[in-house]
Amino acid sequence: MTEPAADAGPTGAHASPAADPELFLLLLADARLPVGGHTQSGTLEAALAHGLSPDDVPGYLRARLLGVTRVEAGTAVAARAAVLAGAALADVDAAWAARTVSPALRDASRQQGRALMMVVERLWPAALPPLAGIARPARATVVGAVAAHVGLGAASLARMVAYDDVQTVCAAALKLAPLDPFVVTRWVAAALPAVDEAARAVADVTDPADVPAVAAPQIEAWAQAHAVTSRRLFRA
Repeated sequence: MTEPAADAGPTGAHASPAADPELFLLLLADARLPVGGHTQSGTLEAALAHGLSPDDVPGYLRARLLGVTRVEAGTAVAARAAVLAGAALADVDAAWAARTVSPALRDASRQQGRALMMVVERLWPAALPPLAGIARPARATVVGAVAAHVGLGAASLARMVAYDDVQTVCAAALKLAPLDPFVVTRWVAAALPAVDEAARAVADVTDPADVPAVAAPQIEAWAQAHAVTSRRLFRA
């Protein structure tokens, strides 16, 4: 009997980038991808703990899509462009860090980046070399490197990052407040035009200097307060 190839088993197989890149978008946006997304609430847990009403979550989503999310999506798009151009990803990651004021948010993103790199090591190891010079890359930087490797376009990548942020917040809302799932699904649907707008705003970013520099002081403050809270469901 012929022995199976060494890399053909479930623990050694690599996901080929030969498939339609849009299918990889679906994979990267899948909540079942083991990247620690279930540990994040998009700072919603802290917001609710400090007075935000569950009814205000749609407004919270809009605020994120105008601020924090654009930094993340712009960073991912810039990282993709850097990999394709053979430029240093460290400059992209530094630009993201300069635009993410809260140490708690930076740490949470780097934890997610580390988790995603473990997935990349198993599925797309050829995407790892551009990340080698960064000790703790942000999640957005890693996502951008993967997008370049699998052939995902800049607009699709930006849209995925923005949509994933909305889904993260809304999934957390269902765990944090007694909400009707249909209501929360309606929030996601209502946010889709803003998701598309956020994606269009950063889809042409190639230079790290052009990553949006937009502050969200209240979200940053909530994130810092959450980092020292002993009773919490989510890391950030």
